[in-house]
Amino acid sequence: MIDLGVDEWTQREYLTAKNMLESRGVSVVLVDTILNPIEGVETLLFNPPQMREYPQGSVFVFYCYSGKGTLSRLEEFRKKFPNHVCISLRGGSGYWRKNYHL
Repeated sequence: MIDLGVDEWTQREYLTAKNMLESRGVSVVLVDTILNPIEGVETLLFNPPQMREYPQGSVFVFYCYSGKGTLSRLEEFRKKFPNHVCISLRGGSGYWRKNYHL
């Protein structure tokens, strides 16, 4: 499993890492913990049974409204998904810019 050595990604870091990791065959998934999908980007509703079906080493990027809730719950997510990489989206959905692209 890869160790990215970080707890948070900004939108830019997420988009950059997603492109790089997916080109290497690693799934990177933006996980909605607030029942509010981000417009213009594919998200997965927080669903542990479904998420455990992703290949070992997949990267789950959790988001809430501000990013503070998912950051504070990061250790809980890491215990729940020990075979996956868990990261929080800095600023959450509140800072997501739908027109920002790399």
